[in-house]
Amino acid sequence: MTVTETTPSQGPRPPQGLVPSPGLAPSGSPTPAKLKVPHVVRGKVVWGEDVEYASRDFGVPFVTPRIHFNELITPRTEQGPAFDVPLTDIIDYLVEVAAHLDLAKNPYLQESLELTAQVSQMPRRMIENTFHRPGQFLTRQSMGFRLEKTFRDVRVLDGWVEHTDPTGRRTRIRAFPPRLVHMLAGNSPSGAMTSIADAALVKAINVFKLPSADPFTTVAVLRTMADIDPDHPVLRSMSAVYWKGGDAKVENVLYRAQYFDKIIGWGGGAAINNVIKYTGPGFHLVAFDPKVSMAIIGREALASPDTMREVAELAALDATVFNQDACLAARHIAVEADVDDDAEMERLDQFCALLRDRLNVDREFASAVGPATPSDIREAVEGMRFLEPDYRIWGEYDGSGLVVRSPEPVDFHPTNKTVNVVPVGSLVEATHFANVATQTVGVYPPERKAEIRDLLATAGVQRVVRLGSAMTGTMGNPHDGMYPLHRFVNWVADDDA
Repeated sequence: MTVTETTPSQGPRPPQGLVPSPGLAPSGSPTPAKLKVPHVVRGKVVWGEDVEYASRDFGVPFVTPRIHFNELITPRTEQGPAFDVPLTDIIDYLVEVAAHLDLAKNPYLQESLELTAQVSQMPRRMIENTFHRPGQFLTRQSMGFRLEKTFRDVRVLDGWVEHTDPTGRRTRIRAFPPRLVHMLAGNSPSGAMTSIADAALVKAINVFKLPSADPFTTVAVLRTMADIDPDHPVLRSMSAVYWKGGDAKVENVLYRAQYFDKIIGWGGGAAINNVIKYTGPGFHLVAFDPKVSMAIIGREALASPDTMREVAELAALDATVFNQDACLAARHIAVEADVDDDAEMERLDQFCALLRDRLNVDREFASAVGPATPSDIREAVEGMRFLEPDYRIWGEYDGSGLVVRSPEPVDFHPTNKTVNVVPVGSLVEATHFANVATQTVGVYPPERKAEIRDLLATAGVQRVVRLGSAMTGTMGNPHDGMYPLHRFVNWVADDDA
């Protein structure tokens, strides 16, 4: 067994003085045969080449240190390092960290960008754009607003807050710091940054399970934190390691109530289902389940060529987020149109053609040409060509965009910039396509959201937005039908009744 090598602490120093990681190729250098992925254990960087894995998307080999469970697990007789740190100090620290997450100056992020581009399907330009986002959600104002909306009285994060009920009985409540395993998603590096911030705000003891599609970004952020203050209690509350999802040798040990309270699960259906079998009394799952999104468009969109072009652009904005590899990216679009009105159906087909053209556009978080259409979708669509005019197809299978009009939602999962357009008699009829797996619904015109939002919520939808704004969120809102930080903590009462 190779002995793991721990990077010695060198005290605080500015990120401008950082140097590339040992064994990892700097930008512009030849790609190493095996990428080296360090672990972080309670804030300390650990190097090693004990175990070899392959990345999810391209099978790129990478090596990691061996996991030592006793180093990851904090006994329940010990409070977490951040337990008594005032929330204001944690926010100050996160604001300082955000100031150092500048891609132009931070070599850890630069290195992570180059390495992630080798293992992720996401184009390098889009990965780079995600690294410019932390400043939007790690400001003092945004964090404070979110905490206020989530907890109402943020003092519960710092200690026991007393209140008296209508009978005169007193109790004290605390949002107690939890012990969390974070199963991170690999479809966007920004998820690593938000997860670290969330973990800090609730003062949790944390183990981050790195995703094979991006095992680099989380470590890059933690290493930046270490250079600001290697002994900061928030950093010492955090570990980041990799193991292959479903590895019972690891999960049978870590996924236990005596060690952790909850798994924060991001990922696909198979990953979530694998975790569910470990849950039970005292060990719970907070799941950001795999979701799909859709759009509902009123017949106002077909009123004129100019309006059709405008709405096609809005629909394309929503459908192409991360090249449709995001829960909030629209896959099905219901358009209000009379199938017995030839003129209206002709306008709908014009809209479909315009939509296809707008799918083939470079955007901040989308490529003009993304990954090619999967073979199963291609086979299904080819079979529909014999069913015209009930079915019509626009576009190619090369990742530049594909639009399929059908009389009802297709039975395959549209992906890789494939959009299914379905004519409906009314917006109410379109709500029948939504279910508990539907996350975001974009509506046009926006003033008609009120007609259908209750029906959508009844069906299980968690978010209704203006068409074209799926990627834009209001601070302080729930996510996936909950306030996540409220679910992360352990609510404890000291009751005098």
